[in-house]
Amino acid sequence: MGTPRLFPNIVAGVLEALEMSFGKGLYADKVVERLLRQNKKWGSRDRSFVAEHTYEIVRWWGLLWGLLGQEPTTKRKDLQKLFGVYWLWRGFDLPDWPKFDSIRGLNIQERLNALNGTATLESYAAWFDEEARLQLGSKWDGIAKAMNIPNSVNLRVNILKASEEEVLNELRDAGLEVSAHPAFRQALMLSGRPRLNNLEGFKTGKFEVQDAGSQSIAPFLNPEPGSTVIDACAGAGGKTLHLGALMQNKGTLIAMDVEGRKLGELLKRTQRSGLSIVKTRAWEESGVLEELSNSADYLLLDVPCSGSGVIKREPDTKWKLQPAHLERLETLQFSIIRDYSRLLKTDGIMVYATCSILPKENRNLVNVFLEHPAGAQFELLEDNTVDPSQHNDGFYMARLKKRA
Repeated sequence: MGTPRLFPNIVAGVLEALEMSFGKGLYADKVVERLLRQNKKWGSRDRSFVAEHTYEIVRWWGLLWGLLGQEPTTKRKDLQKLFGVYWLWRGFDLPDWPKFDSIRGLNIQERLNALNGTATLESYAAWFDEEARLQLGSKWDGIAKAMNIPNSVNLRVNILKASEEEVLNELRDAGLEVSAHPAFRQALMLSGRPRLNNLEGFKTGKFEVQDAGSQSIAPFLNPEPGSTVIDACAGAGGKTLHLGALMQNKGTLIAMDVEGRKLGELLKRTQRSGLSIVKTRAWEESGVLEELSNSADYLLLDVPCSGSGVIKREPDTKWKLQPAHLERLETLQFSIIRDYSRLLKTDGIMVYATCSILPKENRNLVNVFLEHPAGAQFELLEDNTVDPSQHNDGFYMARLKKRA
């Protein structure tokens, strides 16, 4: 493959995205989205270039500054040099632009050989590398590597509306390269990042975009059709839709979230998916906990977490997450499992889940709950860790039963 051609305005787009992401603490996906809206004259190749190379420089930010031999900064002239280092590291030749003159003769391999340590070579914040090693031991080395491999787009077939074969055929007829997922039998895997919103199957709710690992959480709860199910941290509702499909659209499915505004978007998605059993409740509604107490046969607590398991998808997490956030999250996670476990009936099943790789947010937190008076009636039946090296993100889930 030859060197992709560089154009000054498109490289400037990447540099602007980096300035906004690291200078203003904004997430790269939001920054790229805004830039693409502002630059309507860019063609599809330009748009793809800005998105791909912004995400990859964010992902490898620590390593690239190590190769340049400088402390990170958001000054434009230094970011230009950083882009040049990135381009050389990718194995491409630099164009004959004066701004790249100072790094043109850089021996990337020699510089790479002089660097050491997972934090630098796999490009993670030093504190996070230390914390992950402390919590995961030698497992961290493999996970750190795996989380640098960008994820494929995964789809979940909506069994209320279509079969896997039907969705596969429709997507292939639309010219997409799609296959059954190698590690998660229920998921489909797409090649590349095609636009899906205009496809008939998407508009009619035959499939949803959902990470393969995430698709194992609703079946882990395994709700019976006709039962009462509460998804207490529903967010945009990906797992709510999956639960509703497993319930065969029979029973009651209550979707809750700390931010009530998210629930409007969720209801739009439920209509598209053909679900009619979903009701929404916001956490801020007065008396909602008391009203729903002891009402659920099944309860999903997919709690807010560090997002350390979804770094493939959101490489910004490597740099935006801070030690103080972890402490706050662990406190919040405990308060959610302590307070919202009351929504479960006796003999009911609860799943506690995160998209984190860190045991302190996962099994350790479940153990703390079980030793607390609020967890006295609960028994851990099984827990499962989804490893991010299996063509998916990293997840944790624990299934607990409430005894009499």
